[in-house]
Amino acid sequence: MAPRAFITGLSGLTLTADERAFVREARPWGLILFKRNIQDKAQVSALVDEALHELGAAAPVLIDQEGGRVQRLGPPHWPAYPPGRAYGAIYHRDRTAGLAAARLGARLIAADLAELGINVDCLPLADVPVAGSDQIIGDRAYGDTPEQVAALAAAIADGLMDGAVLPVLKHIPGHGRANADSHLKLPVVDADRATLEASDFAAFRPLNKLPLGMTAHVVFTAIDPVQPATTSATIISQVIRGFIGFDGLLMGDDVSMGALAGTIAERARASLTAGCDLVLHCNGKLDEMRAVAAEAPELSGAGKRRAAAALAVRKSPSGIDLPAARREFAAMMNSGIA
Repeated sequence: MAPRAFITGLSGLTLTADERAFVREARPWGLILFKRNIQDKAQVSALVDEALHELGAAAPVLIDQEGGRVQRLGPPHWPAYPPGRAYGAIYHRDRTAGLAAARLGARLIAADLAELGINVDCLPLADVPVAGSDQIIGDRAYGDTPEQVAALAAAIADGLMDGAVLPVLKHIPGHGRANADSHLKLPVVDADRATLEASDFAAFRPLNKLPLGMTAHVVFTAIDPVQPATTSATIISQVIRGFIGFDGLLMGDDVSMGALAGTIAERARASLTAGCDLVLHCNGKLDEMRAVAAEAPELSGAGKRRAAAALAVRKSPSGIDLPAARREFAAMMNSGIA
């Protein structure tokens, strides 16, 4: 049977009996892990194996592993990685060195994830921050120009894919100008369309061939004065699929975030109706998971095609001497700090 058009979170360190039954019966396209699901390497691997036993061995397992503030896996069991701004600082002084550092950092993250059976990372960001915007993006960004952001995001995507991990481009069509943290409330951006196309949206255009993307819970009043990108058919069709030209599999950002209005079922339905291929639900609350599943049809049509195309991008990891690569990466970052 075909998977359904949603990605689900889980509640804890092991799969509960109710979650096992839910995953088996609801058939989400994939699952996403958070810190509440992570203790150590053996536990994470066991949880992933448990879930994939129900979903199928090829099912996507996602995580947010950026580095800096957004790093679900961390010490003492996994290395700490720098925030995106660190790559931008190196790039600013030496473009080639910055791209090399970004690619290698992502390749090392991919090695960490692949060891656990995690095969999708919600990275890279192509958000371009501006002065006065909310700091939810802040040092996660790779720079403050679309050209630099796009170049470093491409290097990070390449590093992940070189390690057999699929990247998720976020937050389309741009969260950098947002005046609020969308985890808490709805950001509203009043910039005119020409400004957005020259800056915010422009950073995503060179990345439009990436296999997976995630929308921003942000209102752009010049295009749709009411609905955020996730639930705006206008923004998805005119900007994400149109101006940016993104044809990958598109998921909304977490449907349980504070930016969205309505019940969980209403939010899921609105995002799918607007043109998202998948609903992303992250908090691991089983009643909400069931409500999302009830709204999510089987993947079909363009969504099914995009899902198959995304999974087809996965390849075997390139050979790498991990200890040597980690030493090289540490030297790059120490040089960047100096």
